[in-house]
Amino acid sequence: MTSAARLRYRRVVNGAMFGATGACTVAIAGVLLFILFYLFVNGARRIDLAFFTELPTPVGEPGGGMANAIVGSAKILALATVIGVPVGFLGGVYLAEYGSRGFAFAVRYTTDLLNGVPSIVIGIFAYTLIVLKAKHFSTLAGGVALGIMMIPIAVRSTEEFLRAVPSGLREGALALGTPKWRMLATVVVPAAKDGIITGIMLNLARVAGETAPLLFTSFSNRFWSPGLDQPTASLPVMIYTYAVSPYDDWHRQAWAAGFVLLLFILLINLGARVILRRRVAGGGRS
Repeated sequence: MTSAARLRYRRVVNGAMFGATGACTVAIAGVLLFILFYLFVNGARRIDLAFFTELPTPVGEPGGGMANAIVGSAKILALATVIGVPVGFLGGVYLAEYGSRGFAFAVRYTTDLLNGVPSIVIGIFAYTLIVLKAKHFSTLAGGVALGIMMIPIAVRSTEEFLRAVPSGLREGALALGTPKWRMLATVVVPAAKDGIITGIMLNLARVAGETAPLLFTSFSNRFWSPGLDQPTASLPVMIYTYAVSPYDDWHRQAWAAGFVLLLFILLINLGARVILRRRVAGGGRS
């Protein structure tokens, strides 16, 4: 094959691969835009002030809202963050800074396995651990289930961002006589904080739409749920309940709740991208 023929061949292959990757990109973006458009058409028009401020109406009656489900989801996610993020963060710090090779490998492998466990299995575990012993569903059980799901991602993201901190920062702090724990707390973690926060936000977005674990733990509630020891409504469970009901008005509210939930997840992802882009633009400096 001559040089000219080889060059033409490379150009054809390059053009074909560029076209294939472009088509895949358009297809992926098109699916997302189609979902957004479909949810907007079917759900956005049902959203009003009552949707955010009123409780669900009795079965079969039109109107009402999902204020209790919105607050319930916020409570469950806040509790899951309090449970899962500190454990995952400290585990990531250990793996990045203290873990021995053999034990660290075992922890990473176990973490990856936990990340692959189906969410319904996590729900059954929390149901057995908390709900059966307490003999009732609760916000606490739902928060524990989602918190367990957040741990592996928090571990791995924290470890990766801590490892990305230049070793020169560590060496400089240690050369000044700083204890290792203080070096980590005042130098390494602040340098990686934008990335760690990004990982936590994406982690939160991942579990925000989980339904199966909540069916086994927090279940649902048609009213306000004070404290952490009572069943509580959540947007994913309410979407499921309303979507399989025979009432048209509930179907419309399910679309509206799906649109609100998707917007929440999109906002979290956009916030994470902004933080990560700021970190990259600043060269990883805080």
